Amino acid sequence: MSTTDLSDRMLAGERILWSGRPAQGLLFTGRDALLIPFSFVWGGFAVFWETTVLTQQNTPGFFALWGIPFVLIGLYLIVGRFLLDAWIRAGMVYAVTNKRILISRSGPFSKFTALSLDRLPDASLSESSGGRGTMRFGEPAQMWGGRNSMSSWTPSLDPTPQFIGIEDARSVFDQLQLATRSSG
Repeated sequence: MSTTDLSDRMLAGERILWSGRPAQGLLFTGRDALLIPFSFVWGGFAVFWETTVLTQQNTPGFFALWGIPFVLIGLYLIVGRFLLDAWIRAGMVYAVTNKRILISRSGPFSKFTALSLDRLPDASLSESSGGRGTMRFGEPAQMWGGRNSMSSWTPSLDPTPQFIGIEDARSVFDQLQLATRSSG
């Protein structure tokens, strides 16, 4: 996917100031400091439960079936969420234009988001030491108990628009700030 894929989404007089893609492959976020230990506890207990039930004699089959969904959820939390997130990010492209922020996601979770610069919510930047960073446009999804709380486990599915793991994030953030001032 390239910026030419966004050309059919451009408005009259709109021009691209910056375009890029999210980091590819395995990506850890700050939330993983809590989510990874939790996922190992969940998965470990689910495997322990299932192993105990299957090795006991005269255990009703219901108990063996009961543990299967918990083991599958544990596998998703430990490994699957990283693979799903990498797969989704492989089909994403971002752009900052003189009028809007554009985020395009292709594949089975396809979505197109356009945010007008003159009505842009608060933007925040989280940077790593290598210059890569994430720009978020609005508040993040709640990690526990919110309407879209599971999206916090898979950053590319977070309902809050964001540029995930982009190169030279500070420069892009500065360009966005300039574009926001000149659009208003």
